[in-house]
Amino acid sequence: MNAAQPPRTARFIPRGLTPTAEQLAIQLAQHKTVLIDANAGAAKTTTLALRIGEALARNLPPEQILALTFTVEARDVLAARLAQLGVAPALVQRLHILSFEDFARWQLDASDGDGVRNYDDARLLKQYALQAMDRVGQRYAGKLEQLDLQTHSVALARFLEVQCQLKAGMALQRDVEFMDLDEIATLLDVPLTDYLTTLEYEALRLDGGAGAQFRGPLDASYDLACNLDGGARLAEQLPDYRLVLCDELHDLNEAAFRILDALISRSTCFFVGAGDRDQVIYARLGAHDSYLRERFAARFPKLQRLPLTYSFRHGPHLAHAMARFKQKPVESALDLHTEIRQAHYRDGDECAQKVIAALRQWQADGYGADQCAILLRERHQSIALENALIDAAIPYRTPAMAGYLQRDEILFLRGLLAIGLNDFAAIRTPALRMAVVDALVAFSEMGFGPGQLDHFKAQISKEPTLLGELYLIEAPRRDGVAPDYRSVAASATRRAVIDALAWLGQQDRQQPASSVLQQLCERVQLVNTAKRIFVRPYAAEVVQRSVAALLHMAERSGLGLQDFWLALNQREAASLSRRGTKSVLIECAAQAKGKEFGHVILPYLQADEFPHPRQPRADEENLFYVAATRTRQRLTLLSPADPALRSSFISKMQLTESAASADAALQRQQHHAPSASAAAGRIYLNASFHEKDQVKALGAQFDMARRAWYVETGRDLGPFAPWLKK
Repeated sequence: MNAAQPPRTARFIPRGLTPTAEQLAIQLAQHKTVLIDANAGAAKTTTLALRIGEALARNLPPEQILALTFTVEARDVLAARLAQLGVAPALVQRLHILSFEDFARWQLDASDGDGVRNYDDARLLKQYALQAMDRVGQRYAGKLEQLDLQTHSVALARFLEVQCQLKAGMALQRDVEFMDLDEIATLLDVPLTDYLTTLEYEALRLDGGAGAQFRGPLDASYDLACNLDGGARLAEQLPDYRLVLCDELHDLNEAAFRILDALISRSTCFFVGAGDRDQVIYARLGAHDSYLRERFAARFPKLQRLPLTYSFRHGPHLAHAMARFKQKPVESALDLHTEIRQAHYRDGDECAQKVIAALRQWQADGYGADQCAILLRERHQSIALENALIDAAIPYRTPAMAGYLQRDEILFLRGLLAIGLNDFAAIRTPALRMAVVDALVAFSEMGFGPGQLDHFKAQISKEPTLLGELYLIEAPRRDGVAPDYRSVAASATRRAVIDALAWLGQQDRQQPASSVLQQLCERVQLVNTAKRIFVRPYAAEVVQRSVAALLHMAERSGLGLQDFWLALNQREAASLSRRGTKSVLIECAAQAKGKEFGHVILPYLQADEFPHPRQPRADEENLFYVAATRTRQRLTLLSPADPALRSSFISKMQLTESAASADAALQRQQHHAPSASAAAGRIYLNASFHEKDQVKALGAQFDMARRAWYVETGRDLGPFAPWLKK
């Protein structure tokens, strides 16, 4: 009978950190496949860095370690964290720390040759998308009633999103041989036109099967996953890593899962991955909690699950509230009282003022505005907030979300006003002029050849007075007949816009702006047009709410049409002039994942906004969980004064009950921290390479991760005096 093996002790002692018992268990894990079930702020990246440090300390060559992330930012954070924990910079550089896309490109390079062009910005793929649309038109024009090919910016953005969605989920590999086109589009949950355009786009991109000619976002991961399917030759050529790690597994999609599967199926490969299934919010890109819940376990039935319960971002008050909200264990490792404040409002304008009050209080407490984030459920909510911030002279920034005056639906109305009021000078910059043209073309449902429209945009970028001639341009004709797939998509809409412009030009400029804008929206059939353009009801509703917020702004201002037009342009100039890094952030919650702030403000927590009735409840809960857990010191929740109108998410946090348990936890925390490892301390030496034999002879040991010599605490340090660190 074999004697029991003594417990392993850590060889990697991190700098400036005492690992918790949970972290130490992961650092020392020996199972072939380890899945970490982590909470928000639970130091997933740091824990993976500890696992890498331990492998290095046990003499695993860094070239045999691969760490995969989903973004370049996450990749850089992991490399920085390793250095912070004491891993030698030279070793960090030898590790393979890559995003999935970069890893896939690297693996495909051998078969691609040097001719593949990589585009990290999807907007640069416009030329290929337009070629694909031409092919669809030539193949299906007059044969499919549902065909709706558009070349404006909104349609192109939608197509590029759809093709990424299809590839991330490997949907193009599904067996649809005996299904008709309508059935396929329904099965894949995408518009038929976008599905057909994707097929033609892929034929272009892959040169009919000869090989990739160019790649956009997600294409490399998709191509590699396809080449690994069914034991394809690239599966045998993948490097034999001994240790593979992956961060943010809740962002996993089918393409990435297949790449991981091929890597960790090697008999000599060990895998450690971390994720939080309650942070799955990128469903449109194939993310799903089934990977963390079932798929890994089904593929690797002997996997070991280890928890990361403690948050290192916020204190017990928020941790315990989230534990009740998500019905799972959540604790905090911090001696920190993260405040949860509430305020109530009667209408949207008062909510914006409550945001200003919360910001003022934050600054009065000695904190900077740049440490605060206002996280929205959706972009239409920002109009009243941006106006309130401008009025209060508080600088703000919207990096991932355009300010409300630069959004397509508002640019469309601004373009109409510029033409109707004959005030082209208000469209000040070339970039804004081109954006206005794109919006006018999209919402007027006009169809032009890409060359013709690009030529017009180049002219208007130099001379804004040409904007009024947009509706004089005819769509291109072939053999005297406008082709079905490139004609004006909805002649009734174009005619309605032209008539509305004629009507607008006759209006008294002193009329109330709200009345004129309301009639203008009705005359151009904006609601119905948005439904056709955006296809998905939710996206169309966001546009409608955004326009409604602008109309409310006009009504609240009490200004006449001319004065309101001037005020709009002045507000744009004011908002742009005050933007900078030392400003408060306004961002949609979905873009905030992976970030953290000192203070998070969640406005408009009402039943018809968050959770949104059109979206799956589980997705909405995950999004709220992500938004609330971005904060360190303070969370401000703003909801309607009428309890019946408040978001159900607030009551689900059980703030009264969770505060009581958090108070008790905080008292315990102040007396003793969570159980930590009892790893022996080390005293590091300033020994050079040429002195290694001397210190080794005296009993010093070598730390492979830090590439430094050390002696354990408790030893006589006298002999090591010449090399003791200051």
